[in-house]
Amino acid sequence: MTDASLYTVRTDDPELKDYFNLLKPRVMSLVVFTALIGLLVAPVGVHPMVGFTAILFIAIGAGASGALNMWWDADIDAVMRRTAKRPIPAGKVTPGEALGFGLALSGLAVIMVALASNLLAAGLLAFTIFFYVVIYTMGLKRWTPQNIVIGGAAGAFPPMIGWVVATGSVSVEAICMFMLIFLWTPPHFWALALFMKDDFSNAGVPMLTVTHGHPSTRRHIFAYSVVLAIFAVGMAFTSIGGPIYLLTALVLNGLFLQGAWRIMARDTEMALADDYAIEKKVFKLSLIYLFLHFGALFTDTLLKSLGLWGGWI
Repeated sequence: MTDASLYTVRTDDPELKDYFNLLKPRVMSLVVFTALIGLLVAPVGVHPMVGFTAILFIAIGAGASGALNMWWDADIDAVMRRTAKRPIPAGKVTPGEALGFGLALSGLAVIMVALASNLLAAGLLAFTIFFYVVIYTMGLKRWTPQNIVIGGAAGAFPPMIGWVVATGSVSVEAICMFMLIFLWTPPHFWALALFMKDDFSNAGVPMLTVTHGHPSTRRHIFAYSVVLAIFAVGMAFTSIGGPIYLLTALVLNGLFLQGAWRIMARDTEMALADDYAIEKKVFKLSLIYLFLHFGALFTDTLLKSLGLWGGWI
């Protein structure tokens, strides 16, 4: 947990941008996008104001999770290059302010989603916040190398929540969208961990690269990429899939598998020789992977609504 001796003591009042940065805006953008697609591809339409309000507060709930994560992880954030400039270790916001901010936004987000849509959607949002903050951040992250595998579920809930906002229930399609993100998360983070190993080891985070080494991590990336590719392509043949999604999934997963195979086929010495060029390339591909898949789902839904595509089933 937070150790104040590891980060800069604040010398002035926090600015609005400091609180905004607590929300992890880049992560929040993916949450907003996937939750919105989950809502839009659902077979039941919602009033635009209901949809806007629900997505807004799903985003705020995700941001609240980020603030609470930064509150708890300020000590390890301070010793990792990737996170050292976050608001708490940089001395912009105190841990107490981040905790209060995160708790207040969490409560507000859950209440507003319940009022705007339904209790099931609000319950899923509350569980997502709890899962990310308590189960992943406070529990799994510093305890097991499977932290990313299990903790990835937190980031997989937004499209399911969006679907439930529209339909009031969980269905196979919602579970499929959840699984796409859940299976993507480990190879995405492990590719990053391969060229950021020192960060995690210095912070005492038992990432797979630290506990099992690079060769094992490389094999894990390829194995998960195979399962991810099978699932991603297969999702094209569900009620929310279509030709645009199928083409997108075939191309993206072909590239992803090729990159994962190349990662597995080399060792640390080879990676060091080109400054982890392949690992960085796969990581960059993973950053657009979900945006393109979910964008394709929406495109197929649009084609169906225009009568240009009847669907597989």
